[in-house]
Amino acid sequence: MTAIYTVDASVFLNAFNPYEADHADSRAFLSRLQQLDRPIIVPTLLFPEVAAGAARARNDAQIAIRYATELSNLPNIMAVALDLSLTTQTLQIAAQYRLRGSDAVYVAVAQRFGAVLVTRDKQQFERSAPVVTTRRPGDLLE
Repeated sequence: MTAIYTVDASVFLNAFNPYEADHADSRAFLSRLQQLDRPIIVPTLLFPEVAAGAARARNDAQIAIRYATELSNLPNIMAVALDLSLTTQTLQIAAQYRLRGSDAVYVAVAQRFGAVLVTRDKQQFERSAPVVTTRRPGDLLE
C-alpha cells in the first residue's frame, strides 16, 4: 500500500454507516491509510458531500457536520480546491467518459496527482478506469 490515494465520498460514507454492505472494508481501508500516514488527496467537494450523506443516514445535522469537519482535519487529508484549471480538466473527463459532475471531480484530482481512485460507486469505478487506476476498498486490504 505505497500509492497515493484519492478517496471518493462513497467510501467515507460507507465507513460512517455500519448498516451498509462492506462497511468494515471501507473502515479498515481508511484506518490503514491513517495508520500508515498515506496521503489522501481529495477535492474540497468531499466535505459537503460527506456532510449531506451522513445527515441523511443519521437524520442528524450536527453529527454529519462533526464527521465532515473531523475528516477535513485529518493530518493525511490534502484537500484540493476546484480552480479553473481543474474545472477544465473535470469537464473534459465528465463529457468524454459520461460521468456525473461530482464523480468527474474526483477522477480529475486522481489524474492530476497520479493517485489511485478508491470508490464504491459502480459507474464511477467502471467509467473512470480508462483515465485512472480504480480500486474498491476491499481490493486494497488483500
